[in-house]
Amino acid sequence: MKAISADKIDSLADYAEVELPIPEPGAGQVRIRVAAVSIGYVDALLALGRYQVKPPLPHVPGAEVAGVVDALGEGVTGFAVGDRVMALAGRGFAEFALAPAALTRRLGDDAGFAAGAALPLNYLTALHGLVDRGTLKAGDTLLVFGAAGGVGMAAVQIGKLLGARVIAAASTPEKRDFALAQGADAAIDTAVEGWRDRLKAVLDGKPLNVIFDPVCGPLFEAAFRSLGWGGRHLVVGFVGGPIPALPSNLTLMKGAGLLGVDVRQFMLFERGRVAEHLDTLADWLATERIDPPVGKTFAWADYGAALENAFGGQAVGKTILTVS
Repeated sequence: MKAISADKIDSLADYAEVELPIPEPGAGQVRIRVAAVSIGYVDALLALGRYQVKPPLPHVPGAEVAGVVDALGEGVTGFAVGDRVMALAGRGFAEFALAPAALTRRLGDDAGFAAGAALPLNYLTALHGLVDRGTLKAGDTLLVFGAAGGVGMAAVQIGKLLGARVIAAASTPEKRDFALAQGADAAIDTAVEGWRDRLKAVLDGKPLNVIFDPVCGPLFEAAFRSLGWGGRHLVVGFVGGPIPALPSNLTLMKGAGLLGVDVRQFMLFERGRVAEHLDTLADWLATERIDPPVGKTFAWADYGAALENAFGGQAVGKTILTVS
């Protein structure tokens, strides 16, 4: 099978098309003929060895795929060859990928493969963050940074679905317009000067209950200071650059929490809850209550441009590579 792989990960130029054996599914695995694979900022960081966890080499990028079940491993039930599926698979820049059956869900006939590939990791991260860590409830006010990116947009859509008032923070008018079109109730820029005053005007006297923050950039402390009593600031990632610090007395003064959202460890330590969330997301997709925004789509030959687009941090929606 054809795949995109790198023996070293010093730069995106290290990646090239190679021929690899078609993998055989082990116990509990499904093999998927990949139609589409998505790639986000974290995937691009991993591809360059700049993520917290270094991938084994040689590295084939791509954690989220959609396609058709091609073969079943021992003990797998609930799937059949020919099923349209989406999955958290890994090594997705390839014609075939292996995925745990536990992290694979059927994709409805009306859902495109690109949407299926754009959904699993971002929406699982957002649902885990908002529900398990942020305890978001109907009537809360939610501020989402990076609201036009993959995980930010997932948080916007899920926040609305859970009944929150959602404020989208994004750097450009185009991104803010995109977030509003996806259901955000209001939008705010990210220029530092005077930002808290502009946020206060948007809040219109209501408390800010939850912050979903995959950016953690220059507005990190200002945002925390804007929380209402008992608020929760969810640390999802650090797209904004150097990791910021926070004076610890602010948590006491606000009765507020600074909470980490690590979907990788969530999948490792809370597998039952992961399964529940994936079932919920598959149902929401099938019933059109969520609509994963697909960003730029690249042909197989343009895999380098796809990686660069995701790494640039400017993508609107999830970057998609078409495999077949």
